[in-house]
Amino acid sequence: MRELISNPDLCIDCMKCERNCPSNAIRVVDTVPLFCMHCTPDKAPCLNICPENAIEALGGAITINKDKCIGCGMCRDKCPIGAISMDEIGLAKKCDLCINENTQLCAESCPTNALSTSSREIVTEKQDKLVEGLKKFKIL
Repeated sequence: MRELISNPDLCIDCMKCERNCPSNAIRVVDTVPLFCMHCTPDKAPCLNICPENAIEALGGAITINKDKCIGCGMCRDKCPIGAISMDEIGLAKKCDLCINENTQLCAESCPTNALSTSSREIVTEKQDKLVEGLKKFKIL
């Protein structure tokens, strides 16, 4: 299952993620990379509002089936973080976690690792900090 994690503290506003996203589906606002959070299917507002069932859950990603999309914009309007836009022909577009690529190009292009393809790294880092803190207090 693919995922994409953002760490705004590491973002330097270089915009490489924006320029390298094949879907033009990421934007940086005040050093915060914004992209679809790929909500769980039962909680994805865009998926649940689509009248044509054009938004689908595939391999951990919420994707838009362009063959089913009618360009009504309801998904765009319902997304709480504004991660869906309309393309040049009026169909919905958003981050699909590069589901058809070998890599996630936005994360690969980020020079500071502000975008990561695994939350496991973040969890491990937090666990290490917690262990160090507990050692200081002689709990471990």
